[in-house]
Amino acid sequence: MEAEGLDWLLVPLHRLVSWGAAAAMVFGGVVPYIPQYRDIRRTQNADGFSTHVCLVLLVASILRILFWFGRRFESPLLWQSIVMTLTMLLMLKLCTEVRVANELNLKRRSFAAGDSRDEEPKAPPRRSYLDFDPHHFWRWSSFGDYVQCVLAFTGVAGYVTYLSIDSALFVETLGFLAVLTEAMLGVPQLYRNYCHRSTEGMSLKMVLMWTSGDTFKTAYFLLNGAPLQFSVCGLLQVLVDLAILGQAYAFACHPQKPVPHTAHPASAKAL
Repeated sequence: MEAEGLDWLLVPLHRLVSWGAAAAMVFGGVVPYIPQYRDIRRTQNADGFSTHVCLVLLVASILRILFWFGRRFESPLLWQSIVMTLTMLLMLKLCTEVRVANELNLKRRSFAAGDSRDEEPKAPPRRSYLDFDPHHFWRWSSFGDYVQCVLAFTGVAGYVTYLSIDSALFVETLGFLAVLTEAMLGVPQLYRNYCHRSTEGMSLKMVLMWTSGDTFKTAYFLLNGAPLQFSVCGLLQVLVDLAILGQAYAFACHPQKPVPHTAHPASAKAL
């Protein structure tokens, strides 16, 4: 009788915990980008955030969705990929608008300071995803170009997946590529910080949330028997997050020597 009474209490509690864990998986990956999104809107400066992070997550999410058609893993992981895709598109939209606005403002100031009043300002050349210029890849002038590129990639990857869906080797390789790409999420930010020898403009809150979220996600994979690719790449992702935190600590302890002040439109901090 006592055991039945405990079951009456534990079963709903177990369900509640399961639903909470599933909700955390679906929406937890989005939370780290909220402070970065707010910082970019507040400062109107997107220089501190690498938009290649969005590229990595878009590719990883799309490949994971396609992987689901070959191997039906837990639905919270599928919904996480869908929600993450929409979130990254929103981040790209904001970063593109801010960057283009800053370029126009810089051009106006340069023209206003010019010696010739008859000279007309020239708009920067419009870059689209069909330029095939590696120097301008993923730095296009319109958010629509990003959407078209994502749709083109989804169409090609979806068509290849449709043709090869019966191959177990292809499906497992697709799953590995999906989670390996996501594991490389922090690499663009890590590389940017290394090149600039600074984490200025990067939201430290975002990286801390990355680390805690990736730790929770990896534990979720291990406890729920997710495919092996998910667990291995989750551990790799945690290591990259820790490396970025190490950069933040190292650059804070040994800051660069200040350079002579020059007017720059994107000098506001985003921390």
